[in-house]
Formats: sequence, C-alpha cells, structure tokens
Amino acid sequence: MSAVVVAPVVDVPPRTAVVLLGTGVVGRALLTLLATPAARSLRLVGAANSRRQHAVADGVVPAEVAERLSKGRDGRENAPLLAALDATGASRKVVIDATACATEASRHSEWLAAGYHVVTANKALAGGPLSGWRALQAASANGSIYGDAATVGAGLPVLSTLRRLRQCGDSLLTLEGVFSGSLSWLFNQYDGSRPFSALLRDARRLGFTEPDPRSDLSGEDVARKLLIIARNAGFSLGSEEVEIESLVPEALRSLDTKTFLDRLEELDEPLRKRQAAAKANGKVLRYLARLNQRGRARVGLFEVGPEHPASRLSGTDNQFALTTTRYHATPLVIQGPGAGPEITAQALLGDVLAL
Repeated sequence: MSAVVVAPVVDVPPRTAVVLLGTGVVGRALLTLLATPAARSLRLVGAANSRRQHAVADGVVPAEVAERLSKGRDGRENAPLLAALDATGASRKVVIDATACATEASRHSEWLAAGYHVVTANKALAGGPLSGWRALQAASANGSIYGDAATVGAGLPVLSTLRRLRQCGDSLLTLEGVFSGSLSWLFNQYDGSRPFSALLRDARRLGFTEPDPRSDLSGEDVARKLLIIARNAGFSLGSEEVEIESLVPEALRSLDTKTFLDRLEELDEPLRKRQAAAKANGKVLRYLARLNQRGRARVGLFEVGPEHPASRLSGTDNQFALTTTRYHATPLVIQGPGAGPEITAQALLGDVLAL
C-alpha cells in the first residue's frame, strides 16, 4: 500500500490586513460588515476603543471584538496594533480610523509615511489647519493611499467625482450645498409649526445629532467638510478662512452638555424670527456651505426660494452642487443620505476594498 503524502500546512499571508480604531456606532457597523462575504479577502488583526486595544496577527473575529476589549487592561497605545499588522506579512496593511479623535487624526500622515494605508471617517486632519493637509499630501507621495470617502457625505461619491473631473482637466469654480445630515433634517422639518428645540430633541433621540448637538449646530463640522472638498479641488484654504455662522448663542457655548440640553428653548426665539422672515419672503431656511471662484468660503443659515435645489431636500439628505468649467450652465448635483453609521461604514469598507 502506498503511503499517503500530506502536504504541509502553509500559513499564507493575507493580501490585506486591517486594524480598526474606534468601536462606536460607525465602528460597530463596520465590524458587522467585516463579518460578511464582502470582506472575506480581509483579515482583521486588531481593534481599539478609547481605553483599550486587542491585537492578534492570526486574526480577530469581528463578533468577538467587544468582548475582547472589555476583558483587556486599561492603557491605550497603537504600537501593538501596528506590530500585529507587520507580523501578518500582508502586502497591504491598513489602519481604519472610525473615531472623531484629533489625536488619532494627527498620526495619519505618520502612518502613511511608514507605508501603511489609512482609511478614515475622521475629518480632523484633512479638514483642520492647512499645515496638516500639506503633511498629508507629502506623506501620500510614497504610494500609500488615503481613503477619505467617508469624511464627506457619508460616502456619497463627492471626492471621487471631483478628483476624476480634475484628472480630466476640469476645474471646480463654485460649490454649494447641504453638507450635514442632522442640519438637513432639522431645517427640512422646521416650518414654524413646532419650536426648533422640540425638533432638536427629536433629532437627538433619533440619533441624527451628536450626543452634544452643539457639535452640529456650531457649523464646525460643515466647515471641515467644505475645507476637505475645496482642498481636493486645489484651493489652498486655511481653516481660519472659512466664515462660520454658529446657531448656538454665545451664552450657551461654554456650558456642560446637561445644562445646555436643559436650556434648549433659548434657541427658539432667534430662529423663529429667521423662519418668519424667510416665510414672508416666500422662502425657507437651509444651512448651506458655499465656496466661490475667488476662494471665499462660508457656512451658515440662508434663505432659499422654491427654485433652489436645497429647498426640495428631505430626511437627512446631503446635497453637493458643483459648478466646473465643463458643468457650467447647469451644476453637477450629487445628492443622497448624508448620515447613518451603516452607510458611513460601507464607505470605509469600500475604500479598503479599492486598495
């Protein structure tokens, strides 16, 4: 009888290994996607929240991440996560940043320069000071990819479309739109029949706003998105060059979150007057971002008439109207849901799979 020859087990390195920073609503949605057949070519080797990390080069089961993190010791550092990526021997090593942490964002250029790809929903670097944007561009010059689809429009094809137009010799002239899903929902609903504070409480309960709604109402998040788009279009705008109209009265800006939420009714009267004035003019209020040909950038509350595309939005829809040298007579409009952990997570996964 001839002997049976058993082939040795060979541990084949994965083509793409990933670590996930952030296990909040977006991170959890991404972990769900990483357990589907769409992500079968990826190996998750580590994950981290704000207090702990867990990393295993042989792979981490997405469904077990929460339990593994809960049993870990406090003490947050990225070194074990990067070591796990390196130990896999993968040809593509990816850091996915699903946090809103400025400290993590500040490391994006460092990771790119070290040869890791970075896929992110974190706007703090690309939409922050111009020096951070320039460091990001320099670090990407070595061939590492910066996947940023999830930073604007929850993955709507805004940045990819803009970059494709530029590659074909087109140029952005003006930009206007509604860039915030939460502010879109609020002003799509706000017709004077209910106080703004009541709608804001509804939006917060539905998960459309941040836990502290001032993150949305300040306009800072919209300004970061505007900067990211403008910079991708070739405008060297500094963060201080964006005019921002905050909807939060000065007296409410420095309060703790609970006290602010207890005093939401103080938002009502100023906005009631704005809404009544708009209605008298046959218009509605929309929180818009605008960029003109001279590079002037502004985000704030505007009155728009029934002919304006933003007047016909619904739900949490975002809208981006791009006027370019070739889309000149009629702007190119990109529109769709601009909020939600599932679509943001899908944008992150899409960027990883496109590497």
